[in-house]
Amino acid sequence: MNFCRYNDGRYGLVKNGDVYDISDLVADRSPRPAQRGDAFVRALPAIVAELTQHPPSAPSCSVEDAVFLSPVLNPTKLVAAPVNYEAHLAEARSNVELNFSKAVERIEKAGLFLKASSSLVGPGEGVATRFPERRCDHEIELAVVIGTTCSYVSEADALDYVAGYAIGLDMSIRGPEDRSFRKSPDTFSVLGPWMVTADAFGDPSNVSFTLRVNGELRQQSDTSKLVFSVPKLISWASEWYTLHPGDVIYTGTPDGVGPVTDGDVMDCIMDGIGTMAVKVRSFQTAALA
Repeated sequence: MNFCRYNDGRYGLVKNGDVYDISDLVADRSPRPAQRGDAFVRALPAIVAELTQHPPSAPSCSVEDAVFLSPVLNPTKLVAAPVNYEAHLAEARSNVELNFSKAVERIEKAGLFLKASSSLVGPGEGVATRFPERRCDHEIELAVVIGTTCSYVSEADALDYVAGYAIGLDMSIRGPEDRSFRKSPDTFSVLGPWMVTADAFGDPSNVSFTLRVNGELRQQSDTSKLVFSVPKLISWASEWYTLHPGDVIYTGTPDGVGPVTDGDVMDCIMDGIGTMAVKVRSFQTAALA
């Protein structure tokens, strides 16, 4: 099943090009308990079971008419994998505009990094750049949504803890500062257009994806080229942090990263999920509007 948040914060089931409003069901099944993590994702098995027995009958709107927000509202953390494709590692090491004359370590030495959960948005909200004098890059990647609280998970069992998958954009301001600092401004973690449940998505080990900016091909790869696979990333992250329902793991981007500016449109396509268009605007312009 494909689940989304849309328009004014409604919850929806996406099916056959339409969005069915399931907000009342979500409210019934996912009260806000005093537990860490996202209440909707925590209640997802019960919601899926209810919709399997009693599917909604009338759509709220078409996919084309919906403004998609992040399908996850309250993650406790956004975990991200740096230079997790060999081609991007080579790209980062060879381009001073990316590395700022600093050594770019392999992922096993660099470790994972955290992005502020306040940076999380959906494609309908767009990306707001803050520093027009600095380069701001797109980074498309498969995003994994954790479904069950876990710690010290083995690679063999890691996928059992996944609620679903979505397209991720890990936006990045280039500069000498720490990764987490440059990648955590508001709107710099895009997730969407919806979350495909793990059972519907299947194997995450060979997923093709593409990113275009204003129609120009920028990035194209597939997850078979990941240095650390999805199960390995989940296992590794769980050694360092307790993962909670709704936590998101951004699995890393391939080569082809490039700058975007006010007015650009990033079209992201990923097998098994779909397509999302993300507009870029200036934060300063938006703030003055």
